[in-house]
Amino acid sequence: MIADVLADATDRMNKAVEVTKDDFSSVRTGRANPAMFQKILVSYYGTPTPLEQLASLQNQEARTLLVTPYDKSALRDIEQAIRDVPNLGAQPNNDGTIIRVTLPDLTEERRKEYVKIVRTKAEDGKVSIRNIRRKAKDDLDALKSEVGDDEVARGEKELEVITKKSVDAVDDALKRKEAELLEV
Repeated sequence: MIADVLADATDRMNKAVEVTKDDFSSVRTGRANPAMFQKILVSYYGTPTPLEQLASLQNQEARTLLVTPYDKSALRDIEQAIRDVPNLGAQPNNDGTIIRVTLPDLTEERRKEYVKIVRTKAEDGKVSIRNIRRKAKDDLDALKSEVGDDEVARGEKELEVITKKSVDAVDDALKRKEAELLEV
């Protein structure tokens, strides 16, 4: 029973770490990256649809990304969705068949802004991990009458080790992303 609670908590914490890393990839660095456009939702026939389901994304140059819609009628909607993304500063140019998205050079001030955004995302990830820990601790406390205090105490120690490992993984990813953002 305790092993089940710990296994579930480990799995959920690993997913929280992956979601946080995925959020980091949506923050741009000096290069254009298709992952930055993953979370863009386009209003396609009135339905919010992820951009990657409506178009192929590929790097043309370091700061230019080509967006090729599968359905040419969605071209204007895609262009508007890209233009509406805050903190991207992208300039989409529609030539009737494809959209070229040019990203501006990052200034030092903009890089520091992005570092703040990444730190916020990291803190959100840590909060998620702590919430998972709290729920697992409550589940372990509920098992006290069945397995005894000593077993629950051992489980809680193990839970703390798992939590620390997950928080450290988020911190490591944050350090890498900050270094990437501040690199000129």
